[in-house]
Amino acid sequence: MSVEIKTIGILTSGGDAPGMNAAVRAAVRTAIYKGMRVIGIRRGYAGLLDNDVFEMNIRSVSEILHRGGTVLYTARSHEFNSEEGVRKAAENCRKNGITGLVCIGGDGTFRGARDLCRAGISCIGVPGTIDNDLACSDYTIGYDTALNTAVEMIDKLRDTIQSHTRCSVVEVMGHKVGFLAQSIGIACGALVTLVPEMNYDLDRDVVDRILYTQRSGKNHFIIVMAEGCGSSSDVADFIQSRTGIETRVTVLGHVQRGGIPTARDRIMATEMGARAIELLEKGKGSRVVVFRNGEVTDLDMEKALAMEKTLDLSKFEMTKMISL
Repeated sequence: MSVEIKTIGILTSGGDAPGMNAAVRAAVRTAIYKGMRVIGIRRGYAGLLDNDVFEMNIRSVSEILHRGGTVLYTARSHEFNSEEGVRKAAENCRKNGITGLVCIGGDGTFRGARDLCRAGISCIGVPGTIDNDLACSDYTIGYDTALNTAVEMIDKLRDTIQSHTRCSVVEVMGHKVGFLAQSIGIACGALVTLVPEMNYDLDRDVVDRILYTQRSGKNHFIIVMAEGCGSSSDVADFIQSRTGIETRVTVLGHVQRGGIPTARDRIMATEMGARAIELLEKGKGSRVVVFRNGEVTDLDMEKALAMEKTLDLSKFEMTKMISL
């Protein structure tokens, strides 16, 4: 039996991603338009445990569409990962009259939402992560902005690399997954892209390719490396010792999380935020809003979490042929 949703809560959790604010804005205004009361929850599940909440109106989300980060703030909570923590969070929802919750974030956020669903709170997950690593959705909010930010930085870096005939090892985000790194490598024409999912031999996969392209007349080289692959400084030292080419490291770091969201991220986030409220209005819970086969739709949360995403290895073969 479906439950009528009169008051909803909205939170952002895990790593921030450009476009989260657009999703919050869409969810808040769609809910208010449909006659719902909206409670904002600061600092994700940690804020829900601390009852750090406030009532939102249509003006609460004015002038945030174009802003990076998240106006609701975000945090990670060890307490919430326990059964007692989930019960406390669910009880705080009930104390505030919240019967439906929109949870914007990545895999960890969805697992938290699943646990709250099991505790009796209807939750809808909205995919927001720069890694684009959720198998359930072809696209996640923040990915396009992070990708464009990294490519812009590397394009600027290329001018110096070329002027000084150097090799540059560019470390990008991605502790466990290389989806973002792979796309950055393709978009900036990196000679080699190193990702956590693949084993690599520095002599065979990096040094030999540098020497090969050097013989064909190339005199500057870009290596993109996901942070989960190890020490970028060690890789740079190895390259320089083997080739004699001056090799520098550039760590892009958290600059990839920030900045003005692209039009694509704003549009996708807006559609997903609105869709989350439509699901709650229909009395549906334990769903994840996703982008699949060219459209915004939704999946069962348990099914979505069980899906696994793998890198498209054919893209690495393609780049080997053209990034010379």
